[in-house]
Amino acid sequence: MAREGNLEAPTRHPLPWKTAEFLDRAAAEQEMMRIYDICHGCRRCFSLCQAFPLLFDAVDDTPTATVEAVPRKVLWEVVDQCYLCDLCYMTKCPYTPPHPFNLDFPHTMLRAKAIQFQEGKPNLRDKLLASTDAMGKLASIPVVVDMVNAVTHHPATRNLLHKTLGIHRDRQLPDYASPSFRHRAAPREDFAVRTGQRTPGKVAIFATCYVNYNEPGIGQDLLQVLAHNQIPACLVAQESCCGMPKLELGDLAGVELLKQKNIPVLAALAREGYALLAPVPSCVLSFNQELPLLFPEDEEVRMVAEAFYDPFEYLMARHADGLLNTDFVRPLGKVSYHVPCHLRVQNIGLRTRDLLQMIPGTKVTTVERCSGHDGTWGVKVEYFDTSMKIGNPVFKRMKDAEPDVVSSDCPIAARHIVQGMGDQTARAHPLTLLRRAYGLGEAPV
Repeated sequence: MAREGNLEAPTRHPLPWKTAEFLDRAAAEQEMMRIYDICHGCRRCFSLCQAFPLLFDAVDDTPTATVEAVPRKVLWEVVDQCYLCDLCYMTKCPYTPPHPFNLDFPHTMLRAKAIQFQEGKPNLRDKLLASTDAMGKLASIPVVVDMVNAVTHHPATRNLLHKTLGIHRDRQLPDYASPSFRHRAAPREDFAVRTGQRTPGKVAIFATCYVNYNEPGIGQDLLQVLAHNQIPACLVAQESCCGMPKLELGDLAGVELLKQKNIPVLAALAREGYALLAPVPSCVLSFNQELPLLFPEDEEVRMVAEAFYDPFEYLMARHADGLLNTDFVRPLGKVSYHVPCHLRVQNIGLRTRDLLQMIPGTKVTTVERCSGHDGTWGVKVEYFDTSMKIGNPVFKRMKDAEPDVVSSDCPIAARHIVQGMGDQTARAHPLTLLRRAYGLGEAPV
């Protein structure tokens, strides 16, 4: 079989996760060996994450320099180093479908993680970190929130968490907020609906666990930007976690349970002509790519995927429709902007950068490289040092620009980057920057 790379755009096959063979360890290991052998012969992805250097070094250390000679234990250690960013598939690999090699490294890793989950590998820490909605509801209770935040900042309790749960003592963790965004938000629907050629004229906001429980100000900024553009907005009536943390853990049944809670509510809004927006890229990716691949026959899943937008994707489409307010009154200075992996793989272009560059008196330095945090992965004791190593080129490039502010569509990545930069550079979400550029003050709590 020829090794010439595929020159067509990569296509994604649905994941047959409910078949008996999918969770068969021997069959999965055979596919892993096939995939690893192709990757070993190519090596274009050596710089993306730790999974590939681990694999390539293991092959090189064998007497025959073959995948077959690598210990099986090491083959599964590669799985643990993959955090399903999808960059190898979407930006590097020349052997993705429709190439006859049919190489899908992330889906192979997801299959392996699903097998590990079935076998009981994830520990209490992993399951807690993947239960973002449940943890947020508990931690944001008024009488609890101050205690939780104190625990995450005090050296003694952080050392205890490091030793008992395996949450690294040096990882800067986000505070919890009370009340949550959904309890404090006051979206405005009293504007006339102005539907454009490219955009619905009204918006429903999926708050996300992170914005709801950790940084509600990002959600408030989105509401203010929409109101300033006279776009009617509402909150999704009820929501649960998008499912991405459980997907990354291999808990596909857990993803399905969350899908059953979210999709009917979101599909009803899509039928009513709402654009669906979420201010965290991973959540948008969950609805517009991951769920359709897991549930390809579900018409409501498809409908929701078609209605889901990244906020800046939607705003730039409004601009193309001639309906975006571009009367910016405040310059932003020098912005070091990081493009998160889960935004890059949506293939929508650099919409955030494009809008920020429209603001007079603003210079945007854009960095398109993985920050290394990757959801809950960089929080864990065994991966913290690697996450900082992966992020180091990003930290350096962001800092070299001598920015006035560091920004990323992923607020977790932004915090990680500022920590890696080792200074006190201001951090703000792009929606916050846009709200400031409009001259709007912070929304009252």
